[in-house]
Amino acid sequence: MTDPKAIQPSELDQLPDRDPEETAEWQASLDAVAKAAGPHRAAYLMRRTLERAEGAGVALPQLLETDYVNTIPTAAEPAVDGDEAMESRITAWNRWNAAAMVTRGSKYGVGGHIATFASAAWLYETGFNHFFRGKEGDGSGDQLYIQGHASPGIYARAFLDGRLTEAHLDNFRREAGGDGLPSYPHPRRLPWLWEFPTVSMGLGPISAVYQARFNRYLTSRGIKDLSNSHVWAFLGDGEMDEPESTTALTLASREGLDNLTFVINCNLQRLDGPVRANFKIVQELEAQFRGAGWNVVKSLWGTAWDELFQLDTTGALVRRLREVPDAQVQTYQTRDAAYIREDFFGKDPALVEMAKLLSDDKILECFHLSRGGHEARKVYAAYRAALSHTGAPTVILAQTVKGHTLGEGFASKNANHQMKKLSVDEFKAMRDRLELPVKDSDFVDGVVPYGHPGADSPEVRYLQERRAALGGPAPARRVHPVAPLPAPADKAFAAFDKGSGSQNVATTMAFVRLVKDLVRDKETGKRWVPIVPDEARTFGMESLFPSLGIYSPKGQTYEPVDRDQLMYYKEAENGQILNEGITEAGSMADFIAASTSYATHGEAMIPFYIFYSMFGWQRTADQMWQLGDQLGRGFLVGATAGRTTLTGEGLQHADGHSPVIAATNPAALSYDPAFAYEIATIVKDGLRRMYGEAAPGEDQNVFYYLTVYNEPLPQPAKPSAAGIDEGILKGLYRFNTAESAGLTPAANAARIQLLGSGTAIHWALKAQRMLAEEWGVAADVWSATSWTELRRDAMEADEALLRGEERVPYVRQALQGAEGPVLAVSDYMRQVPDQIAQWVEQDYTSLGADGFGLSETREAARRHFGVDAESVVVAALAQLARRGEVQVTAVKEAREKYGL
Repeated sequence: MTDPKAIQPSELDQLPDRDPEETAEWQASLDAVAKAAGPHRAAYLMRRTLERAEGAGVALPQLLETDYVNTIPTAAEPAVDGDEAMESRITAWNRWNAAAMVTRGSKYGVGGHIATFASAAWLYETGFNHFFRGKEGDGSGDQLYIQGHASPGIYARAFLDGRLTEAHLDNFRREAGGDGLPSYPHPRRLPWLWEFPTVSMGLGPISAVYQARFNRYLTSRGIKDLSNSHVWAFLGDGEMDEPESTTALTLASREGLDNLTFVINCNLQRLDGPVRANFKIVQELEAQFRGAGWNVVKSLWGTAWDELFQLDTTGALVRRLREVPDAQVQTYQTRDAAYIREDFFGKDPALVEMAKLLSDDKILECFHLSRGGHEARKVYAAYRAALSHTGAPTVILAQTVKGHTLGEGFASKNANHQMKKLSVDEFKAMRDRLELPVKDSDFVDGVVPYGHPGADSPEVRYLQERRAALGGPAPARRVHPVAPLPAPADKAFAAFDKGSGSQNVATTMAFVRLVKDLVRDKETGKRWVPIVPDEARTFGMESLFPSLGIYSPKGQTYEPVDRDQLMYYKEAENGQILNEGITEAGSMADFIAASTSYATHGEAMIPFYIFYSMFGWQRTADQMWQLGDQLGRGFLVGATAGRTTLTGEGLQHADGHSPVIAATNPAALSYDPAFAYEIATIVKDGLRRMYGEAAPGEDQNVFYYLTVYNEPLPQPAKPSAAGIDEGILKGLYRFNTAESAGLTPAANAARIQLLGSGTAIHWALKAQRMLAEEWGVAADVWSATSWTELRRDAMEADEALLRGEERVPYVRQALQGAEGPVLAVSDYMRQVPDQIAQWVEQDYTSLGADGFGLSETREAARRHFGVDAESVVVAALAQLARRGEVQVTAVKEAREKYGL
């Protein structure tokens, strides 16, 4: 047997070597360079060779890291198409006003962030002056995801542009008065300016990826040509630690989203200190993005470093830059030239010699000031490179100094994220540094003045001319005046009014059947955007595959294994379904992009995202909040809902609380429908409200959350009584009485009102019959389609009362005159039905599935939680016994009879 140690690496190659002699020559050459010029020279040659191969299209794995230098050398930088001196003055004014706004607001204790925009100013200004397309030109313009903490700089620019006044700036973070500015990008609070909420870390990156992808989706489906729209996402290097920041990187490269650019402000600092104190975040991010298939452009060093790199004939400088950890780079920013000479240059004899050629001023210029993200030419070159790259998204890693230009008290200090103001002396020093015409006398009573060169100044004219050439102001949100979508034909909804007869139909299937009819509508069918996270078959949606197709930019390049079946897996370039794989976060990002298309692109789309109810609000509630902030519209559908209805799956699948979380979101209209006709009624009205003719005073910027169940049961016909639709939409109506159910109770029978939502109404109906037949009790059954909407209506009535207006809550109106106590039950924790307790005049109690779920049959799980029909009967008898309306002994007898 051959000794494994004797085997050479080349012999272990699974691929045959057609010319071993040539291979040996290459290896010998490498060995000779390493021996003669050192391993660093050998590594240099290998890197350059691999880069040449990559540029020539030779099929080799990419280098995951390049040297710690700029991707675009100074000699290759394109000329800036503009007046650099003018842009420098504009940027200086914006830096000043951003700092002044936060400092002036600090006296109110409302906080604010100064250092982030100070580091990123040129990253934004270069884009605004040369790249970011506005909405007044052709198409939809670009979509800008602004880093939340940089918002003061965006406000400062809007002030210079004339879109904001001093009064606005003085009300930064003070919105109650009406002229205030929200702390961060919040479209719901400032809907003419902000498009995308980004301050919840990590949501900006994933949203940007899926927005770029949705732009391609709309183009491929022929709804709107967005080939000229580009998505720009501005991120912090610390923000990239959030899992959502990187979760969709491979999607972006896999689908070739060259309409997307990430700009990561690498100031090496997060909120408390260095991002990678003992490592190098830029190199880490480069490897991560390159590994994911992105084009990477590094803009690390300013022009002052060119001289140093020219002196680096041995590669010692590049090696030293690669090995110095980020925290030490931050330290150099705050130390004198002597310290830098000793600690940085003193580690290598070649660098010691280099330092002898450098003045102290030169060293300080390089290590204190000169960064790629602080020079317009460097940023301009990076942006040009990003837009010219095709076939893959681009990430720009721009190195900056956090707190740049704010003075020694701010720059690179660990605490600068929490520092909210500059002193008057610091402002005066900043004025001198930026060469602004602000006089000492302008500081009245120690208050820093806002600066403005004048509405007709060369700076403002230049700024406005640049924006006009690029298609108008940015950022800007526009809701284009579009005609309401026509309502689908009534027959799609009316089909559910007659019920299912003897056929058992789960409400999940009822919803899917409704959507199948609605997507066939000639007027609005193409507007539907079905979104599912790799569970379409679970929800019975596989029949939509061949008819609608699953969106893929490549179409279907293979023959599907089930091609000979009726419901085969069909992908298409113009596919309508977004089947995202196992990513609830990605699916929600899809939903947000689709639900706000009416504003982003002037094209109303109707997304519905169907998911395991347990894995929606619990897992991605932060994105639901983002959705509400971004004024999204559409239908979220929590399928396989309830704590006891999803048989066998167990604790982490059993949803007993999603309506509680949904109730916390003011934009979410949360419904727990019991029957198919209720679903049809809610969806029909949702389409009217969000996409059609909303009633006066109705907010269109809402989204619906419907819980649907996978328990097949007979679907009853819609009752013919008046006011049923109103009750369904407001949250409560009487489904039947003991008499209408044919139970003929005695004239003096005790009576109780049973309120049930979702699948729980079936337990209430069974309990209704048992109470009548076994205990002589009359029960009326009510369908509570929305506990949350009932509560909100009641709270509005309370608020009206404080204003001196008399208004009776709908839940009290609906139950007015109903005899006996009220017992509410749902497949959720008691907190869900208890939302309405304080507004019910009758005695009120509830049953619910509190605690963790478990793996069991439905019947056993319901008995475990005490919500099955037998438990409802015992609870009803106990409630009546406390009132003296049945014998106390009946409660014990029932408990023993049912084995409770």
